[in-house]
Amino acid sequence: MTNRNPLARQTPLHTGFGPRTTAKEALDGRDLTGKVAIVTGGYAGLGLEAVKALASAGATVIVPARTPAKAQAALSGIPGVELERLELMDPGSIDAFAERFLAGGRPLHILIHSAGIMATPPMRDSRGYESQLATNHLGHFQLAARLWPALKKAGGARIVSVSSRGHQLGGFDFEDPNFTARDYERWAAYAQSKTANALFAVAMDKRGERHGVRAFAAHPGTIITNLSRYMTEDELRGISALNERGERVLLTYDDEFKTIEEGAATLVWCAVHAQLDGKGGVYCENGDIAVLTSAPFTPGVYERAVNDEDAERLWTLSERLTGVPFVV
Repeated sequence: MTNRNPLARQTPLHTGFGPRTTAKEALDGRDLTGKVAIVTGGYAGLGLEAVKALASAGATVIVPARTPAKAQAALSGIPGVELERLELMDPGSIDAFAERFLAGGRPLHILIHSAGIMATPPMRDSRGYESQLATNHLGHFQLAARLWPALKKAGGARIVSVSSRGHQLGGFDFEDPNFTARDYERWAAYAQSKTANALFAVAMDKRGERHGVRAFAAHPGTIITNLSRYMTEDELRGISALNERGERVLLTYDDEFKTIEEGAATLVWCAVHAQLDGKGGVYCENGDIAVLTSAPFTPGVYERAVNDEDAERLWTLSERLTGVPFVV
């Protein structure tokens, strides 16, 4: 059984991987022939790089997109990729996608929650839910719930929830998750959604372990992709991600600042590597389990993002907000 003490769980394995490891290197020679994966956001940025790596190892990869025609160009030429339609802020779209997948009778071995938005202006979905919470967490919660029969059918599956060091900017506000009583602050909303991504992995793994379904949260590092489209020029300069021509590009690389190929490595490592066999409910970065930390803007995960009590509280709230009971 998995140790439910965050201090014990969050113990690095000293895997030999690190910040310069690429997604394909994180495969470590694994043959994924016969495996089926779903990667949300799999047509751009980190998700696309994860799709390339999984497909190169023989997996069949389903990429759901809001507009599959637009995604087609990015995925053209990658073998074993199937395009589908999905809008994470639309509960009906999530249900329809899951129903189509389940109707095919295939097991689901890998589910990567890579799609996301960051630091957006105030926006809400049709239910009135704040957009970053709705997209980054609630949509993925509902997706995993609907796909649960296929995950169990795999006889060994992994769910990877893409979190972020941004969780350190703020915790989860259980009293006002949708900013109805407090002023909206876009980075607080992002931090809340990324905290939710990490807590989801804790609660999901607790439920999935006895069915052979393990869950992980992954921090990819800081990578300049379309996710940064709402960042201001001043914010980009603050992280050395704006060159003299005004182009959005990292000027230096280190343990946190990475290329897209390096950023996708921890996602892929969590999804397939044998070093994590028998483990789950952990927050990972740089191709390893992260340490607990309380210092801001440092490697590691805050205890509040892997806390079992808060994970259970979020699970209950997510079922209520989505109206989807996650029966395992």
